[in-house]
Amino acid sequence: MKKLVILGGGYGGMRILDELFKNLPSDVSITLIDRVPYHCLKTEYYALAAGTISDQHIRVTFPEHPQLEVKYGEVTEIDLENKKVLLKDGVVAYDELIIGLGCEDKYHDVPGASEYTYSIQSIEKSRQTYQALNNLAPGSTVGIVGAGLSGVELASELNESRPDIHIKLFDRGEFILSAFPKRLSEYVQNWFDSHGVEIINKANITQVEPNHLFNHDTAIPCDIIVWTAGIQPSKVVRDMDVEKDNQGRVTLTPRHHLPTDENVFVIGDCASLPHAPSAQLAEGQAEQVVQVLLKRWKGEEPPEIFPPIKLKGILGSLGKKHGFGLVADRAITGRVARLIKSGILWMYKYHKG
Repeated sequence: MKKLVILGGGYGGMRILDELFKNLPSDVSITLIDRVPYHCLKTEYYALAAGTISDQHIRVTFPEHPQLEVKYGEVTEIDLENKKVLLKDGVVAYDELIIGLGCEDKYHDVPGASEYTYSIQSIEKSRQTYQALNNLAPGSTVGIVGAGLSGVELASELNESRPDIHIKLFDRGEFILSAFPKRLSEYVQNWFDSHGVEIINKANITQVEPNHLFNHDTAIPCDIIVWTAGIQPSKVVRDMDVEKDNQGRVTLTPRHHLPTDENVFVIGDCASLPHAPSAQLAEGQAEQVVQVLLKRWKGEEPPEIFPPIKLKGILGSLGKKHGFGLVADRAITGRVARLIKSGILWMYKYHKG
């Protein structure tokens, strides 16, 4: 039996399984390794942290298949030379390996940031953030560092969940969501202004201490600080002795495997790709990796190159009733954007569940 091991049951790992199960050869076994016993909808962690949805709403059961074994464990190291994955409580050998271990917060060497801020980068950390935010007394102040998509969605959802607290959203740019068209940035800025969320532009967080963050070295009191100011590949991937880009993501061939090992693929947040990491990008990668594997298992030569992965757009929420986004390069705002995002999420959960 050929042994395919998939590290991480995220969006890329789930799409790998979906596609492989359609044409899985009988002589291939699959082991999926994840530290939690279900697929998590990471794009909705902000709502879990804000307290507007329950934990159960963002969990999806892993699929079942006679050739699939789901193993729960914490990956500690990948031994490329001996083709083994080291876990806290064991070792798993592989013939082919797909690494989809996701990302962690990047603190940009800001003193105290890792120790004194909360996170929404994993379901465990999102639960902790939920408890901290929703145990705050009325009138408390929450600082959110980073006004990208995650920071904006968390700030707006928290404003809806806890209108009795003050929210300060710190952004490095001159205006929030600077990568989006100006119309969308202005729409989101106006939404925050009308809902009493304070935007602090041109911010530079230089230090974090308990109940304080320092913007341009000026101390600002905050009862809770949530960090949404950048990501980096998981530590296991950062520790791998392979070629990486300047973001620490693994450099790959057009077939999405290591240049030095055609049996080791990397997908999702850990992969060096032309686009910013996203669920869509991980799923697009996964579909191409499956094509490579199926061709090989049939004794055929996989494609040398693949067409660029096409992204359908990006959507963000502003609470439960408003949203914004780009769909087919067209800017949309308001209730329509929020309805589209809710519909996509429902379809995804319905299909997977």
